[in-house]
Amino acid sequence: MTFHYLESAADPRVADYTQLTDVHLRKLREPAEGMYIAESSRVLRRALAAGHRPRSFFLAEKWIADLKDIFEEYPDVPAYIGSAGLLEEITGFHLHRGAMAAMHRPAPVPLPELLAGARRVAVLEDIVDHTNVGAIFRSAAALDVDAVLVSPRCGDPLYRRSVRVSMGTVFQVPWARLDSWPHDLTLLKEQGFTVAAMELTDDAVDLDELAAGNPERLALVLGTEGAGMSPETLAAVDLAVKIPMRAGVDSLNVAAASAVAFWELRPRA
Repeated sequence: MTFHYLESAADPRVADYTQLTDVHLRKLREPAEGMYIAESSRVLRRALAAGHRPRSFFLAEKWIADLKDIFEEYPDVPAYIGSAGLLEEITGFHLHRGAMAAMHRPAPVPLPELLAGARRVAVLEDIVDHTNVGAIFRSAAALDVDAVLVSPRCGDPLYRRSVRVSMGTVFQVPWARLDSWPHDLTLLKEQGFTVAAMELTDDAVDLDELAAGNPERLALVLGTEGAGMSPETLAAVDLAVKIPMRAGVDSLNVAAASAVAFWELRPRA
């Protein structure tokens, strides 16, 4: 492999990595250009293990030896090397987790294929905080969730912060973005899913009550914090479900709530 040593932050070859802290810019560029950023050596390895293709690597010289096997496996993919200061000038933050890579986005998985054989599905409605999105994916990967569906306005699971918070588990759980919300919930019902919304409504059942029924196929809808779930979505689901709380506490952060719910609602044989 030939390493390309950077001398200027204006080098056009590393445009993929320029000022990654600009959220609006990343939202415009990453989906449009069919790319995402894998940050840290561990996340990079998980992306490659999932079959994703790298566009380029981006790292400080001291990390070359640590990724020798990767460079040998992808000898035709350019690796850009720079000093810590220059890399920080390019990205807008201090890169201290090894390497980064610009990755080609994988082709979307068709929804019927995604749902085939799935027993537990998480559905995210308009959760725009990328930290929460990443944390939910990490819980989904650990707690027997077979697929994740995201609403049209939900944050991007492959945004850099989502990927990092999930520790790369966004690559393990198949996911898809829905086109018509909340109408697409009817597709889940047609596939035999019980669709439950995590929401504090007057008629919400306790989580353990739903778990006791052990639905064969269950889709759990999680809504954005603050405004909560939309009335249209609540009208489209089969039931609402809540986590029983001690007096004085009415809710958990959506990421924490997802972990509790995924564990309690995991399929029993």
